[in-house]
Amino acid sequence: MAEAAPKPILVRRALLITSPQSYRLTAYLEAAAGLGVELVVASNGKHSLTREVAQGIFIDPEDPSAAVAGIAAAAADKPFSAIVATDDATVELAARIAGDLGLSFNSIESARLSRRKDLARQRLRSEGVPVPDYWCLDLDRALPPQLEDLPYPLVLKPVSLSASRGVIRVDSAEEAFSAIDTIRRITASLIDEQERLTVLAESYIPGMEVAFEGLLIGGELQRLALFDKPDPLTGPYFEETYYITPSRLPAETQTRITSIVSQACAAYGLNQGPVHAELRLNDAGMWILEVAARTIGGECSRMLDAVLDRPLEAYILAASLGTPVPAKHKPGASGVLMIPVPAAGVLRRVEGEAEAARTAGITGLRITVEPGHVLERLPEASGYLGFIYAAGDTPAQVEASLRQAHAKLRFRIDPLFLPETGMDNSPGKKNRRQ
Repeated sequence: MAEAAPKPILVRRALLITSPQSYRLTAYLEAAAGLGVELVVASNGKHSLTREVAQGIFIDPEDPSAAVAGIAAAAADKPFSAIVATDDATVELAARIAGDLGLSFNSIESARLSRRKDLARQRLRSEGVPVPDYWCLDLDRALPPQLEDLPYPLVLKPVSLSASRGVIRVDSAEEAFSAIDTIRRITASLIDEQERLTVLAESYIPGMEVAFEGLLIGGELQRLALFDKPDPLTGPYFEETYYITPSRLPAETQTRITSIVSQACAAYGLNQGPVHAELRLNDAGMWILEVAARTIGGECSRMLDAVLDRPLEAYILAASLGTPVPAKHKPGASGVLMIPVPAAGVLRRVEGEAEAARTAGITGLRITVEPGHVLERLPEASGYLGFIYAAGDTPAQVEASLRQAHAKLRFRIDPLFLPETGMDNSPGKKNRRQ
């Protein structure tokens, strides 16, 4: 009697919607390999040098209908079991694709709310979730009547960008006019007209800022980490630098933060996947600044390796496949410094890397900008010079290690001469004609 043919081994197949330059790509590929998951990358990186991107599915994020059709065709023979989006720019497209393929994901409406600050504020206020007072400014209408009676100080921001790009504190109507001109330049290339012509103005909330990292599983929010931001963020720009976990806030305060973020997720209609939230706290209360349906940005998730028993991306992939695992925390603390750009210009070299990397408590240092790169600063900039990681027994030790390491770095930056305008943007010479 002939032996029965062995049953084929079923490999779980997940779809990752991303940009080809995403910092998260390698982390997701490694997490998928660890879970025995086939990860298919969908991006606009048709000619990428990264094999998984080049061999993946090419989509045009600016043509959602064609992207959905292309993914559906690719899934016809080998269906996907799950879908994951890496950042704000991909969550809404992922929701559309998931709806077409019948995959479990957040709704299109909830995904849109998670990346549109103006719509999010409206929804949160209507559901009783604490947010700053806010006003939507229409750049197609005369600005003086819209600005004259607003209570300053205010924070002005685009409604759809991230990484503090275009976020500006203003203390008067005169400052607001200048800030809006800057925001108008930053958003000029946005395709969506409403996103291009709307500026969100909200009351400036004094106090400390924290970041929350969580995972929604069937509508239940699991806290993975709460980060303190020890540097004061008072403006006029809001460059993020240090993230330290676990938070040094009282346990009761941390529980309240989780509860408010959970309320915000419910108000949006989010019920699955990663959540990254930002809040302001002071003696009067706490306010939601942002709730995004994505993980923490950049390479910052690497610091969680020191305090979680598995990579952040592994938790996300496992949950998306319907096999979530509870988060287990290691003892100790960790943190990251998103290395700020000290001056605009052309980066020539970075000195002191080896010395900084040898600082006690430092677990990694990566400069992500190559020499010769033109550097911008906030509010125009959208990135950092690199990342420094640290681990230790306490949050205070971690913060001290990061500050000591950063102090050992020296950045040689040449001024950028703009021949078409004759302007030199070097420090102290901003807008000086040559």
